[in-house]
Amino acid sequence: SAYKMLKGLKTGAYLGAGAGLAGYVALKCCDIDTQFNVLSELGSPFRTIFDAETSHAVGIKAIQLGLFPKDTRHDLPSLKTSVWNKNFSNPIGLAAGFDKNAEAVEGLMGLGFGFVEVGSVTPKPQPGNPQPRVFRIPELGAVINRYGFNNLGASAVEDNLKLFRLKTKKAETPGDKPPALLGINLGKNKNSKDATLDYCIGLTKLAYLADYVVINVSSPNTPGLRALQGREQLQSLISQVKGTRDRVPEKDWGSRGIPPLLIKIAPDLTEEDKADIAAVALQEGVDGLIISNTTIQRPGAAADSDISKEAGGLSGVPLFQLSTQVLKDMYRLTGGRVPIVGVGGITNGEDAYKKIRAGASLVQIYTALAYEGPAMIPRMKKELADCLKRDGFATVAEAVGADHKLNPADWAAQQMRVDNQTRRLRKAMANGESGRSWWRFW
Repeated sequence: SAYKMLKGLKTGAYLGAGAGLAGYVALKCCDIDTQFNVLSELGSPFRTIFDAETSHAVGIKAIQLGLFPKDTRHDLPSLKTSVWNKNFSNPIGLAAGFDKNAEAVEGLMGLGFGFVEVGSVTPKPQPGNPQPRVFRIPELGAVINRYGFNNLGASAVEDNLKLFRLKTKKAETPGDKPPALLGINLGKNKNSKDATLDYCIGLTKLAYLADYVVINVSSPNTPGLRALQGREQLQSLISQVKGTRDRVPEKDWGSRGIPPLLIKIAPDLTEEDKADIAAVALQEGVDGLIISNTTIQRPGAAADSDISKEAGGLSGVPLFQLSTQVLKDMYRLTGGRVPIVGVGGITNGEDAYKKIRAGASLVQIYTALAYEGPAMIPRMKKELADCLKRDGFATVAEAVGADHKLNPADWAAQQMRVDNQTRRLRKAMANGESGRSWWRFW
């Protein structure tokens, strides 16, 4: 009868829930590496069942609910590093785009990252581009997305981060693993008439909760955004946003101090673009560069995939070489004077190490995490530590830019050229000149 069928379904549901709960409890009793491995293996069927955006949403919700393990182990001493006078337990971070609304920060930090970057956050909520807007290319370890800065807006993110800061402050106890640092990535609303105002609003509303702040001028999915990377536009933008930050009295920033201001740039840049961005970064005193965002190109094997015909930014393995070359160029053009966060195509500790040798002080992952799950984080850290030890580096900082310093005399001369050009550029700007005549490609 229908009654018996309903009763049977109800009993089955209870048994299923009980089995799931028992399995979860059993998993929690395992060591941390086993927990990471099991959860990573469970990701494969999820990717088969759900499309990319649904999988992303399910992952965020699971982390938010505390279903992922927390890695409380201290990182190896060789992985500890300091950038902007801030201490990172390791240099591996999570890139913006994964937790757009700061809904799962605590759980993400618990996975073992040295830092987590949320956003991009726009002043007003916006839905982003129409679905479908995320496409996997699993055979290449790549993804194409055209999300379009979908997020709940600065006010909602502020509420989430205030709650996060309150909870973590109460939970801190002596001897705990040092907490991961928090970055906030700012964007502009799609229909905004004044991009600079949007970034200033975002900074005013959110920067006091951040360890660092990012101006994202490089997403390919917001019309006109990449035009802000042009020399004059970028200089004006940075000057005004930086001025907004610097007008806040230092005492009002609290124990975290004044948040460093970073610029996230695209990999699709001409040589002139790179030189212009380097000049502006040095002249305006930008605290750091994130290199790079997704690419509108389809390099290598990505060009042969049918999915590559989809519009949007490509991330993952095919981006590694392109983004690393831009990173290397920008480190050279800035003489290593501007800290760089390297992102794009990193899948293991060796990839992270190559970014560091090219000039990155820190690195970020995203696409590889979506494919491989949390087990890759402790594995990456061990692999990176092994790379450092193999090549005789006691710390991450010692390895930063190593590929540029194979001939110390040449690198010292390059730094001197950069310093001289920077002084001339600032003098030219102070006199109202364009400064372009002072800048040369090296």
